[in-house]
Amino acid sequence: MIAMLTGRLESANAGGAIVDVGGVGYLVYASARTLDRMPGNGETVRLLIETHVREDHIHLYGFLDARERDWFRHLLTVQGVGARMALAVLSALRPEELAQAIAAEDKAQITRADGVGPKLATRIVTELKDRVGELALARAAAIEPAGGAAAAGQPAGDAVSALVNLGYARTEAFGAVSRATHQLGPEATVEALIRTGLQELAA
Repeated sequence: MIAMLTGRLESANAGGAIVDVGGVGYLVYASARTLDRMPGNGETVRLLIETHVREDHIHLYGFLDARERDWFRHLLTVQGVGARMALAVLSALRPEELAQAIAAEDKAQITRADGVGPKLATRIVTELKDRVGELALARAAAIEPAGGAAAAGQPAGDAVSALVNLGYARTEAFGAVSRATHQLGPEATVEALIRTGLQELAA
């Protein structure tokens, strides 16, 4: 399985990107946001890769950062969402916007993606709402240095760090978690604080 490609960008358009690695051109499908962020032709690009092998083809899906790749993987677990649909969602919404829309159960935001109707948007929200907190916590654990706020073991501090690692400013995250703590009480879990904090940020 191919997990990463580093090479020279040959071209990037709506059909995907071609990356030249040692004289071999790899066709990589990606979201419109990722394609827009590609460097110029001839420059070096590094892509995280999801390899999908089928009986009749091998497709490569590329991401410039792990956050978008993680959401691609989560979207594929939703019934009715294939790779192209997952890329359409990620073309319409940044990972932090998608997390916020799911936490706030804002189905209208998700229907901004091409081909996503109300029923599929409802399924995405329903099946992924519990994953929002899990994904935020996983990123906080991976990014927060030892001894930092996430290591302190306090749910509010962990929730703030998780929201910061989802892309929010620390002051915004702190305010949202403070309101969530007031609403849920001092015994609230980190996952509950993250979900409610995201709803506060979406309000």
